[in-house]
Amino acid sequence: MMLIKFFKVIISNGRLTFLVLVILFSGCSQKFIEPEESSSPARARLLSAQQYINTIAYVFGEDISASIISPLPPLIRTDGLLASGASVAGITSDQVQQLQQVASSVAKKVVDEGHRHFLIPCVPADLSQSDDSCATIFLRKTARLLYRRTIDEDDLESLVTIAAAAANQMGDFYIGLGIALESILISPEVLFIIDSTEPDPDNLGQERLDSYALASRLSFFLWNSPPDDLLLTAAENGDLHTQQGLRNAVNRMLKSSRLETGMRAFFDDMLAFNEFESLAKDPVAYPMVTGATLADAREQTLRTIVDHLLDRDLDYRDLFTTRDTFMSMNLGSVYGVPVVDGWQPYSFPENSPRQGLLTHVSFLAAHSHAVRSSPTLRGRALRELLLCQKVPDAPPNVDFSAIEDAGDVPTARERLMIHSTTPSCAGCHLITDPMGLSLENFDGAGFYREMENGVTLDISGELDGSFYNDLKGLTTAMRNHPKLSYCLVKRLYAYGTGGAVSLRYDRDILAYFEEGFVKQGYKLTSLLSDIALSRAFSKVRTEPFSGSLISVTSDLPVKLETIP
Repeated sequence: MMLIKFFKVIISNGRLTFLVLVILFSGCSQKFIEPEESSSPARARLLSAQQYINTIAYVFGEDISASIISPLPPLIRTDGLLASGASVAGITSDQVQQLQQVASSVAKKVVDEGHRHFLIPCVPADLSQSDDSCATIFLRKTARLLYRRTIDEDDLESLVTIAAAAANQMGDFYIGLGIALESILISPEVLFIIDSTEPDPDNLGQERLDSYALASRLSFFLWNSPPDDLLLTAAENGDLHTQQGLRNAVNRMLKSSRLETGMRAFFDDMLAFNEFESLAKDPVAYPMVTGATLADAREQTLRTIVDHLLDRDLDYRDLFTTRDTFMSMNLGSVYGVPVVDGWQPYSFPENSPRQGLLTHVSFLAAHSHAVRSSPTLRGRALRELLLCQKVPDAPPNVDFSAIEDAGDVPTARERLMIHSTTPSCAGCHLITDPMGLSLENFDGAGFYREMENGVTLDISGELDGSFYNDLKGLTTAMRNHPKLSYCLVKRLYAYGTGGAVSLRYDRDILAYFEEGFVKQGYKLTSLLSDIALSRAFSKVRTEPFSGSLISVTSDLPVKLETIP
């Protein structure tokens, strides 16, 4: 069983000094688990910036979280997901200082005169000194939500002591309470999702997530937010470790409006939409494509996914052939449709070239250059993001002399045919270009065209044995590709369990999930339920971990020490 404790707390001149243990799992010496005993590794995952903001919003309200600029570091995309990179991420001493500044800012807002009356469920007997009774009421409730577990009496007493010492020293109850809240917000139990484990009473010698860790895994998987009061209560009562109790909790979560938040976060990650934060198009080449246009392109696809998979509970594969979407004023000019006010449902007509996610501006613009389209980037994105097929990186010192010597070549197909004559490039281009060229009716910003440089475009192509002559052929081939459903299963399981899958351990459980996904009509909610209720989701294979001891002092430099 893994536990986190504060090592030391000091109040000096109104400043808070404390020591915390940050746990990092090393990932070595995995114990081999036989396939029928499906499990997932115990991990410590750093919260994403959005999860941190969602946590503050859930506990204190969006008016508190609205101004937060999270200092949590950007995650590294690992095996297709930023979420998987969270299990290998750490925090530098500079980021710890920034986190403490954010924690201090949040705490001050919570206890200020504009918020204290509805966020703090009691009033102190004297504003100028400590009140242990009121502090206990507030800190017990708040720590439970932020720590995502019931706080034990020793930890609660430590927090009340912090509040009392600071209140008496500063002559203000609310300043003291704010300092105690700050100490909670900077805790690794808040900043990390820690898979604490316990012996599995039903399987001698095996481990499972304890009930609070399971509640957090469920909540960040389905909602991208911390557990709510009902889920924590189910954890406290032991309900999550009963078959019916777990099923009741998962069913409730799948029916919650918060599921949309969770699934938007997942698909935003899976589709690598974080790249939109730095995406820009050349204003000379595409004067009508602004930052607002690209932001709406991202939003359009997410709205389409939510409507198709959650609101209407339709077949996942049909996302690649559906003509139903949403339209905004910013996107109207790119799609060539009547301008609408705000977001409105929209269906492309049968004779429209727009069909499915591959023809959305989000996909077309994100996987193009600033001034032109890129069949190679689009083909690579199709394979890596949607089919989970790794395309090798380009070799160093690529020889472009063949293209440079060819003079003006009118179309991308002709340019790539010349480029593919280079032996070191041909292999990769053969697995990206044939389907990428089928999207050449759309330029680098997603505008439709039939010609490039006066030459009619040839968009015929092939996707893993499926040959076609038009765009509908590509989208149909994509919809029916056998790896499409497998890729979603793999990504969702990795996202839910907090790290990249291992085919050594997870091959059979992935096959099980995919079989159920197919039998249940490729419905997302059914797949989510299967994953959340599986043995693999709650049973763990434990791994050794290492840690760092971080001394954090408000308004002072951060000292980083290594545990011997």
